[in-house]
Amino acid sequence: MSLRRRTVEVLVTAGLLGTAFAPPAAAGEGPGRAVRLRVATYNIHAGAGMDNVFDLDRQAAELRSLDADVIGLQEVDAHWGTRSEWRDLGAELAERLDMRVSFAPVYSLDPESPGAPRREFGVAVLSRYRIVSAENHEITRLSTQVPDPVPAPAPGFGEVVVRVKGLPVHVYVTHLDYRADPSVRTAQVADTRRIMAEDRAPGRQRVRQVLLGDFNAAPSAPELAPLWRELTDAEPGGPTYPAQDPVQRIDYVAVSKDSVRVRDAAVAETLASDHRPVVADLLLRR
Repeated sequence: MSLRRRTVEVLVTAGLLGTAFAPPAAAGEGPGRAVRLRVATYNIHAGAGMDNVFDLDRQAAELRSLDADVIGLQEVDAHWGTRSEWRDLGAELAERLDMRVSFAPVYSLDPESPGAPRREFGVAVLSRYRIVSAENHEITRLSTQVPDPVPAPAPGFGEVVVRVKGLPVHVYVTHLDYRADPSVRTAQVADTRRIMAEDRAPGRQRVRQVLLGDFNAAPSAPELAPLWRELTDAEPGGPTYPAQDPVQRIDYVAVSKDSVRVRDAAVAETLASDHRPVVADLLLRR
């Protein structure tokens, strides 16, 4: 399994279409003032909608309508198989949205034919801002690719640092275990807190942290409770799954309590995936 992380800067020019979410205003920014940032998280279901039809055009249009500066994606295929037409979904979405992309595979498998790209599946970050650094962290996982798996460290917890109007921001994207038994999620939350705490080491300047992802658990789930010691849930006010007639909120934007404030958050209504995206307007403290 490859632990590599792919980070690409896309330099094509593309105009933004009309948006269902008004872009954040520039008022209030300046020396000594907080900086505004719009973020989103979206489980893209390997490019398929609620109808299980692969349609990346549909998802690109929905992402464009959010007008987000930084987007965390889950269930991202890169040359994985026929379900996504062997395409590199993160790179294609970045190109269409005129954004940079950093891809963190959970699985990196040998190709089916010699010379073909590796078959990969994982999470990604899209960013309008330059990606200063990127890392693919290991957290506890229960593999879906081997028989009789046992919990073990595996990659797919992505982290990038982006610089927003001079301010460094650590953005993490994750996809927690889906099983009813919460034990693996409990271990994953502990791993997440440990990794994020390392970036807040004593003596460092204020660290702005944003965690995006599909947690596969409700906000009140006991296994998520430790996260809320250091992080604020954006609380978008509605369920996110399934996309049609949703009944659970399992998709999250969470931010560090002492350095980022949530101005507003919402769940976008769309059937372009089996999840609904969450978008949030943030204030980054200087």
